[in-house]
Amino acid sequence: MVGFWARAFVLLCISASTISKADAAGLSASSRGATDESHFRPAELATFAKKVERELAATGVRVAIVGRVGVPLDQVPEGFHYSHVGFAIYSQIKTKSGDTIPGYAMYNLYQDDKHPDVSNLVQDYPLDFFSGIQSLDAGVIIPSDELQSRILGIITSPTYAALHDPHYSIIANPYNLGRQNCTEFVLDVLMAAIYRTDNIAQIKAAENAYFRAQPVTVSPFKLLVGSMFMPGVSTSDQTEAPVTATFERISDFLRKYDAGSQEFTVLSD
Repeated sequence: MVGFWARAFVLLCISASTISKADAAGLSASSRGATDESHFRPAELATFAKKVERELAATGVRVAIVGRVGVPLDQVPEGFHYSHVGFAIYSQIKTKSGDTIPGYAMYNLYQDDKHPDVSNLVQDYPLDFFSGIQSLDAGVIIPSDELQSRILGIITSPTYAALHDPHYSIIANPYNLGRQNCTEFVLDVLMAAIYRTDNIAQIKAAENAYFRAQPVTVSPFKLLVGSMFMPGVSTSDQTEAPVTATFERISDFLRKYDAGSQEFTVLSD
């Protein structure tokens, strides 16, 4: 039963098959990917990660929002494609040899592998970000130049860590407090940057007013039972029909309210 609900609630996907607890941890929508079963050879992942970096560099972007496919696409419902989202920040990166080179660092909220109802803020790199992916497919959102500057100001300030709520749920409700997932965290950072505030009440008020969340198309009974069996799934912050933030809805929001933002997809060669 636990395996069934793991499959059912990883990215809200209901499946007739069962998987083990270890498999469930590996399929977590926002896990670091370090323990995930790789579907591609290391060389393929490295080539793809470098391609994403080249595509970012070609635009001259300093701050981008990047999504990865962590769950098989034939198992996700309409409205969900990229299961994990983070920030790519142009940085001076120190190599193992001690040299400093330009590149992109990834700033993420990751679900804890050992404690699925807890999350951590982690800074890693594109190859880490894309480890364990199910498809060589990355979604990229480039905010306007002005918003990039504001986001960078948030990420390099104490506000970034202050916006993190370690109480994790795969289906966190972005309209209130109590639970948070990677996409809600990205949205909170965006709103903090737009309004130049660290006031979480003001941030949530803006999200309620202007952000259109993705409905969670799973029956209330299944959500209730799933939340009892899987610590990474909680409905404690949901009110009426459950909703959550997604890469796609963040893209919709920025296209509407951030003039100059753009989106593109990176696929393997």
